[in-house]
Amino acid sequence: MAILHSLKSMLGRPWVPPAMGKGPYMWAWSLLFILWKYAYVGPSPAELVWLVLTVLVFFPVYFASFWRCNLQVVPLLLFVVLLGVLWAPHNAGASTFFIFASAMCSRFERRSHAYLAIFLVLLCACLMTPYVTLKINFLVPALIVGGPVGFAGIMEENMRRSRDQLLRKQEEVAHMARIAERERISRDLHDLLGHTLSMITLKAELAGKLLERDPQACRSEIRDIEQTARKALGEVRSAVTGIRQTGFAHELATARASLAAANVGFTEQVQQFVLPAALENVLSLALREAVTNILRHAGASHCEVRMTLESGMVVLRVRDNGRALESGAIVHGSGLSGMKERVAALGGRLALRADRGLALELSLPMGVAA
Repeated sequence: MAILHSLKSMLGRPWVPPAMGKGPYMWAWSLLFILWKYAYVGPSPAELVWLVLTVLVFFPVYFASFWRCNLQVVPLLLFVVLLGVLWAPHNAGASTFFIFASAMCSRFERRSHAYLAIFLVLLCACLMTPYVTLKINFLVPALIVGGPVGFAGIMEENMRRSRDQLLRKQEEVAHMARIAERERISRDLHDLLGHTLSMITLKAELAGKLLERDPQACRSEIRDIEQTARKALGEVRSAVTGIRQTGFAHELATARASLAAANVGFTEQVQQFVLPAALENVLSLALREAVTNILRHAGASHCEVRMTLESGMVVLRVRDNGRALESGAIVHGSGLSGMKERVAALGGRLALRADRGLALELSLPMGVAA
């Protein structure tokens, strides 16, 4: 049972690292060269048995070599060379094993070791040539194909390792950038709120002492507390601008769930394309504000959201079938005013129309820098 479980787990996982793609599977077909002889001469029963056994043991070794490197690949490499040595006196197609062995030499991370291994593999093929019946058919493929395949494998492995190192460095840079941003935010919030909250605390204590003794001075202190708090709130909003960018897709999913909870029908037609970060933030906030207004004021039973890319402009349209309004009846509250300011800051346009409900159309240039 343990053997069956081990075999099942081995067959269930990828045979080669996913980063290598489908190339190793295509190269495996090169083993068919050993069958070339039998297009002219039929195999004997013993030879047929050895051929089947060779195929059964070769493929596990071949695929296992892609998961090994350096000294770990040496036993597998020697085994493939041994197959070539054993088959060479009986079949000139055994040169294919030396080609596979040359390709496996690329698993050595140091280039000098990889080139030395290729040289030794091809030297072994040359030493076996006197024992082969069709010497040219054996030696020429081993040298002409085995050498270039081995060198190409070395270059490909080096490129893959360089790419992996670059990805790891990029991840490290991104991680350090996140840490630096968190530290910056903590410093900014401390600098912004530390002094302000201390002053508010002192003024609140003073207002409590003046409450019965001097009500006029107490009211003045309370007004100062209110003004200081509002100023601190504005500074905090400015400091954290862009931190809470959840993305348009997240905001669209939130809108879908909110409208469904309020029994408001929802239709969406969103064209898929990559949005700059600043532009996506404005669109997300605009959609949130529009959906909030629909839920609070419109009394609508259906909402439609469309986003398209038209002549270099990202156009967001939000329409509902709520209460009919006249254009002059649209009240520009703080949410709508803030939306207009954000859109104008990015060189866009915001239009509202009262027609069988309320229709919002927001246009932003796609070329906005992040």
